[in-house]
Amino acid sequence: MPSQAPHQHHADIARRLKRAEGHLRSVIDMIVAERDCVDIAQQLQAVEKAITQAKKKLIQDHIDHCLDHALESSERDKGDILEEFKIITKYF
Repeated sequence: MPSQAPHQHHADIARRLKRAEGHLRSVIDMIVAERDCVDIAQQLQAVEKAITQAKKKLIQDHIDHCLDHALESSERDKGDILEEFKIITKYF
């Protein structure tokens, strides 16, 4: 797959992942401190949700940015573009 210019939402995705990283650090600290399992599970849920939202944003951005651009140009074979779409949607 050819490299593209930076995606429109990569900065937002990076912020989401940094937020998830902070939550994950909190979870580790909570486990080490032997905090209540319900509190830990709640923080893990926040980590999971943040990562899921970042992944969805990345996939949508890829479809909007890369695949849409590829369809508009004649640089790539349509079959290759369709195959890339099938691959990326497996991660939804």
